Amino acid sequence: MRAQLLALFTATALVLSGCSLLPGQDEPTAVPADATQAPEGQEDLARFYEQRLDWGDCGDLTGECAELEVPVDYEQPEGETLRIGVLKVPAKREKQGSLVLNPGGPGGSGMEYASAADYVVSPQVRDRFDVVGFDPRGVGRSAPVDCLDDRALDEFLGSDPTPDDAAEEEQQGAVMRSMGQGCEELSGTIAPHMSTAEAARDMDVLRAALGESQLDYLGKSYGTYLGATYADLFRDKVGRFVLDGVLAPDLTAAEVNIGQAKGFDTATREWAAACVEEGCPFGGTQDEVIDRVRGILEDLDSNPVPGAAGLELTEGWATLGIAQAMYDQGAWSTLTDALASVEEGDGRDLMEMAFQYASRNAGGDYAGNIMEAIYAVNCLDRPEPEGAEREEMVEEAERVAPIWGQFIAGGSGPCSEWPWEPVGEPRPIDAKGANPILVVGTTRDPATPYEWAQRLHDQLADSRLITHEGDGHTAYMRQNDCVDKAVDTFWLTGELPAEDITCS
Repeated sequence: MRAQLLALFTATALVLSGCSLLPGQDEPTAVPADATQAPEGQEDLARFYEQRLDWGDCGDLTGECAELEVPVDYEQPEGETLRIGVLKVPAKREKQGSLVLNPGGPGGSGMEYASAADYVVSPQVRDRFDVVGFDPRGVGRSAPVDCLDDRALDEFLGSDPTPDDAAEEEQQGAVMRSMGQGCEELSGTIAPHMSTAEAARDMDVLRAALGESQLDYLGKSYGTYLGATYADLFRDKVGRFVLDGVLAPDLTAAEVNIGQAKGFDTATREWAAACVEEGCPFGGTQDEVIDRVRGILEDLDSNPVPGAAGLELTEGWATLGIAQAMYDQGAWSTLTDALASVEEGDGRDLMEMAFQYASRNAGGDYAGNIMEAIYAVNCLDRPEPEGAEREEMVEEAERVAPIWGQFIAGGSGPCSEWPWEPVGEPRPIDAKGANPILVVGTTRDPATPYEWAQRLHDQLADSRLITHEGDGHTAYMRQNDCVDKAVDTFWLTGELPAEDITCS
C-alpha cells in the first residue's frame, strides 16, 4: 500500500533500571555512573548525556511531560539543537524500571501512545514500570516537520491513485512531488535529519536522561525497525526488547511496497470471506465480493460521491478508508456497512474511516503530522526505485497483489524525487553481543507480513520468535493471552520462552 500504510502502525520499549526503587526504599537509588556516559569516542556529546529531565504538566495528555535536548546533526554536536517531547506515566507500585514505547509510523506519537498506558501494556507491567513515550524528531511535539497545509494535504490524500492516461499520470506526479517540495520549503532544517539512525541516537540520550544503564523497549511496526537500529548501534545498552509487527531492516523499498501490497490483499480476502459467512451484501463468494468492491472504487474514480466535512469521497479517500479497516478485524463489519452506503451514494462513513487513518479531524485540521513525517523518514532510510526499475516494481506489485498493488507501489512516488539523498541502506542486523530480543509476528498481518518477523528473527544473533496465528496488525495487548503472558514474563523477569512458540 502507499508508504503511508506503515503509519498506523495505527496503527504500533524497556527493563534493568538504574533508577529503580528497591524494596523498603522511598527514594530512588543513585543513577549508575555508566548510565550517563557518552558513547566511547563521542565525548563531545557529554552535555546531552548528562542532562536530567524536568517533569511537569502534560496539558491534555495523561502523565508527566518533559523535553530532551539533542543535536539536530550528530556530526555537529555544537551546532543547532532541538527538543524532543517526552511523556511518562509513573509505575503504580514499586518501580522496576522504565519501559520506552514507539507505536510505529514512522510518525506516530509516542507521547500519545504512552498516555494511554493502561490500554497499551498489561496491568502487571503498569504496576512495575514507568511507561515512557517520546515523539521522534520531526514528529508531533518534537520540532514537527511541515510540508503541506491542511487543504493541500487533503488534495494529496484524495488524489487519483490509479491514473488511466498520460494526463492523469502527469497530475499524479505533480501531487507526489508537492510533498518533497513542501518539506524543503517549510522544514529544510529538520527534514534532512529525520532518519531512523538519528532517532535511535536520540533514544539513547533519552535512556541516559532516564538514568537507565540499559534500555527496555516496546516497538510496534516501524518501531521494530527503530528498535533493531538501536540494537545495532548500542548493543551493550539493549535491555529487554520486544519487537512486534516487524519491518525487517534489510528490506528494500521495492520489497516493502510489494510485501505490504500482498499483505493487504490477504487481509482484504479474509474480510471478504468473513463477509460471505455472515451474509454479504456484495456477493456469495469471496471473488464476487472482491470484484464488487473493485467496481465501487472504479466508479468513484470517475464519479465521487458526497463524503464528510465538505469533501467528496474519491477513489483515493475510499482506499484509505478500506485500508483503515484492514488493521483490525474488529472494524470489518463497519467497513461492510460503509461500502454498502457508498453504493447508495453516501460516502460519509467510509470517509470517516479514512479520516481516522490520516488523523484528520472533522473540522479540517490534522491531529498530527504523521502523513508528512512518514515520507520524511522513509525517503531518508532507503533508496526508492526510479525510472524503469520503478515501473518494474509497480508491475510486479500489481501481478502478485492485484487488489492493492498499484495503490501501494504507485503511492510511494514522493521518495523517488525527494530533495535529499537517502542516508540509509537496507542491510541485515544481527545485534551480536546484545541481550536476547523477543520478536512477535502475526500470520495475517496486512502491514508487516509475518515473513518479515521470521526474517529478522533469523538475522538476530540471539532472539526468540512468537508466532501469533491471526488477523490484524501486531499482537501484544490485542486479546491473545498466550502472546501477552510471554511478553509480560520477559519484561518482568527477563525469562524468555524456552523455544519459539505459536499462539493461536
